[in-house]
Amino acid sequence: MIPLLLSIVSSSFIFVIFKLFPRFGINTFQAIVFNYFTAFSCGVILFGNEWKDHSLSDASWPIYALISGVLFISLFILMGLSSQKNGVALTSIAGKMSMAVSLIFMILIYREEMSFLKTCGILLAFLGVFLVSFSKKNKDASGSIWMLVILFLGSGLLDFVLNFVQKFHLKQLTPSLFSAFGFGIAGLIGLSVLVYQLITKRSVFQFRNVLAGIALGIPNYFSIFLLMLSYKTTGWTDSTVLAIINVSVVLLSAVTGFIAFKENVNTQKIIGLLSAVSAIIILYFASK
Repeated sequence: MIPLLLSIVSSSFIFVIFKLFPRFGINTFQAIVFNYFTAFSCGVILFGNEWKDHSLSDASWPIYALISGVLFISLFILMGLSSQKNGVALTSIAGKMSMAVSLIFMILIYREEMSFLKTCGILLAFLGVFLVSFSKKNKDASGSIWMLVILFLGSGLLDFVLNFVQKFHLKQLTPSLFSAFGFGIAGLIGLSVLVYQLITKRSVFQFRNVLAGIALGIPNYFSIFLLMLSYKTTGWTDSTVLAIINVSVVLLSAVTGFIAFKENVNTQKIIGLLSAVSAIIILYFASK
């Protein structure tokens, strides 16, 4: 339970940091690039002693680390573009509702049993995430819908890949180091894009973006590492763990937004929060 709870807190803390970026004039892309290198460093410094000489003899995990790294950085870039074209609300919903893709993969491929109680919990989780994320002022937003589709499918695929590799392909490497290598690959890809932007003068380097990346990278690393650890330690089905973590992050982030950033609270969001809380309670008892 402790890794699961800490994963929720770490993921929610990322939301707070992103909220503070505009206040301090942070270039989000530059911060994200340095965040990946910070996350990589966290894994290597804290868990480097877990490295085994024969880890490279297992030819499966490097492929998944590469896939994860590419998805990390490409989904972030797409998220930024979609926010400009389709609006923040629709982009946020596409990303958060992507857990549907992961849950379907887990339930079908792992042949998990679906009780009536668990089904109700998952449906309430989707309802809660949607109501908390949806904003009426953006309901008519028009733009590149294909971005939302790719973001929805890609984010769901990333969650499933992280679960699948932890379940079947980490015989010679620990989740802590696998997470680090995935972030390292994402950092190298992001750095190549950043260097191009600096050379073509499409961006200006500022040291404060490095500091922001460090602040973001630490909780970002632990959010992924602890998610993978939660799959192993809770004793619950993988779909239950993913659903509880996702809906809990949305719930905690929303409450933080209401309290710390004075975001508007309306009937829709209250119903969404109640649905999210109900989903967590039902999924918890369904896992017993």
